[in-house]
Amino acid sequence: MGTKRQIFYSFHYDNDVFRVQQIRNIGALEDNKPVSANDWEIVKKGGDKAIEKWINDNMKYRSCVVVLIGEETAKRPWVKYEIKKAWQDGKGLLGIHINNLKDPKTGTCSKGTNPFDQFTFKDNNGNIKSIPCKSPSSTDAYNDIKNNMEAWVEEAIKNRL
Repeated sequence: MGTKRQIFYSFHYDNDVFRVQQIRNIGALEDNKPVSANDWEIVKKGGDKAIEKWINDNMKYRSCVVVLIGEETAKRPWVKYEIKKAWQDGKGLLGIHINNLKDPKTGTCSKGTNPFDQFTFKDNNGNIKSIPCKSPSSTDAYNDIKNNMEAWVEEAIKNRL
């Protein structure tokens, strides 16, 4: 596919950080460095403006926002903010269900609801667009994501054109 895309990952930190780390470690795409729990606590202490600034700064040069969907992701206010911002900024937007990736502590989780169902996305001509939301294999989610991530991201970016 050529150039590696720069990705911003949106997810529910407390529930899904270990599943997300597996995806970050695939290395198929160039991605932002994960924020450590300590760094995230510092950002959160700065309040909503500090969180918003961190998201805006880290999303700025990304070509696609990938929402990694766990059990509670769709309910998270900052995930909703990231989805809205990604669409407003013209970035590719993609969802991947990560419930079948095993967390070393808790195993797999229930499939979360599609966070994009809470929004209506329209292109510049007013046409309603649907956001791709992938459900990797229940028996080999890691390799399904690893083998398809680049194509899924390209599809999400083309969806914005």
